[in-house]
Amino acid sequence: MHTRIVLVLGLGWMLDAFEVNIVGSVLGVLQKLWRLTTAETSLIVSVWLIGIMVGAILFGYCADRFGRRRLFILTLLVYSGFTVVSALAPGYGAFLALRFLTAIGVGAEYSAVNAAISELIPARYRGRAAATVMNFWPVGSILAAFVTLYFISVLPAAVGWRFAFALGAIIALFSIWARRALPESPRWLAGRGRGEAARAVSARIAGGARDFAPHGPAETLPAARASGFIAQLRDLARRQPGRLALGCLLDFSEAAGYYGLFALLPLLVLPRLHVADQAVPWFFIIGNLGAAAGGLIAAAMLDKVGRKATVTIFYLLAAASMLVMGRAATGGSTGGVLLAFVAANLCATGSWIAAYPTFSELFPTRLRATGIGFSVGFGRIGAAIAPPLLVAVAQHVSLEASFAVLAAFWLLGAAAMIPWAIWGTEGKNRSLELLAEP
Repeated sequence: MHTRIVLVLGLGWMLDAFEVNIVGSVLGVLQKLWRLTTAETSLIVSVWLIGIMVGAILFGYCADRFGRRRLFILTLLVYSGFTVVSALAPGYGAFLALRFLTAIGVGAEYSAVNAAISELIPARYRGRAAATVMNFWPVGSILAAFVTLYFISVLPAAVGWRFAFALGAIIALFSIWARRALPESPRWLAGRGRGEAARAVSARIAGGARDFAPHGPAETLPAARASGFIAQLRDLARRQPGRLALGCLLDFSEAAGYYGLFALLPLLVLPRLHVADQAVPWFFIIGNLGAAAGGLIAAAMLDKVGRKATVTIFYLLAAASMLVMGRAATGGSTGGVLLAFVAANLCATGSWIAAYPTFSELFPTRLRATGIGFSVGFGRIGAAIAPPLLVAVAQHVSLEASFAVLAAFWLLGAAAMIPWAIWGTEGKNRSLELLAEP
C-alpha cells in the first residue's frame, strides 16, 4: 500500500514537472513567434511562480481544513482544465493569464502531496519515500523535453507547442483516476476528533485494501476545531517560528537558484552558444539525467546520513556548481556547458529533494499543509524575482556574475541549515508526533 501511495503521488509530481519544463523547452519558440523581448519572455516564468505561491498558501490551508484526499483531486482538476485552455491561448497576454491560473493548481500540489507523504509513511522510510516522490520531477522533465522535441520537429512551431501542452492535460486525467484509490491521512482524521475513522483507515492500509472511497454519509468536521485562514497562519507563526523560518529560507534559496538556472539556460546561455531551438530539448533531457541521479542520492542519504547533513551538503555543492556553470557558460564550449549543467542539475535537484521532506515533517499535523504552503509561497517570491534579476545582472555586468548571484542564493539555504544543524531536531527515524514536540 505504501508503494502504491508513493507511485500515485509521484505521478502527480511528474505532471507538475512536465508543466514547468514544457514552458522552459518552448520559451525560445514563443519568443520568436510572438516577437517578445527577453524581459517579456522571462515574465512568463515569473507569473507562473507567482501563481504557485498563491495556490500553495491558499490550498495549504484548505488541506489542513478539509483534508488531504479532497485536495488530491481538486488540484489536478484545476491544473488540467487550465492547461487545456492554455494550449488555445491566442497571444501573449492571454497566455500569461492562463499560466497564472494553471500554476494555482500546481501550487496546491506542493502543500497536499508533501503533507500526505509525511503522514502516510512509517518513520524509518519516511525520508526515502518522500524523496522518491520528489524524484518523479526529473522523470516529468525528461518527458516534457521528449514531447517538445517531437512536436517541434514534426509540426510547425506555431502549433507544435500547443499540442505539447494539451498532452499534459490528457496525462492528468489518468492521474485523477489513480488518485481515487488514495486514503485520507489517519493523522489528519485523528486530529479532527475522528478517531474511529482514523483507526478504520489505518486498518485498511495494513490489510492492503484497494478501495478508500468514503462509504455512507460524509462526517462533518467539529466546528470548534476549525480555524480560519488568518488564525491558522497566526498560530503557525506564533507556535512554530523557527521551523517556519527554516522552511521559508530553504525554499526561497532552492526556488530562486533552481528556477534562475532554468531561466538563464534557454534565455541567455544557449543563444550565446547558437544552439538551435530543435536542439534545446536535448539539453534538458541530458541535464535531467543528472537531476535524477541527484534525487536518488538524496533519497538514499536522508534515512541513512540524516536530514541535517544531507541538506547542508547538497546546498553547498549546489552553490559551487553554479560557479562552475558560470565559468563554462563564458568559455564558449557547448560540450563544457552541457557537462556543467548536468553537474549543476544533480546538485540543485538533490538539494530541494532533500529540503522538502526535511521541513515538511517538522510541522504538527494540524498546521503541516499550511506550514508547507507558506514556505513554498515564500520561496516563490525568490523564484519570481530571480529570472529578471539574473537577466539584468547578465546584461549590465556579465553572464558569469549572474551565476555568482545564483551561487549566493544557494548559500543562503546552507546558512539557514547551520543553526538548525546545531540546535534543531533531526527527523531521521523519529515519528511525526515526537518531531512535533517543542
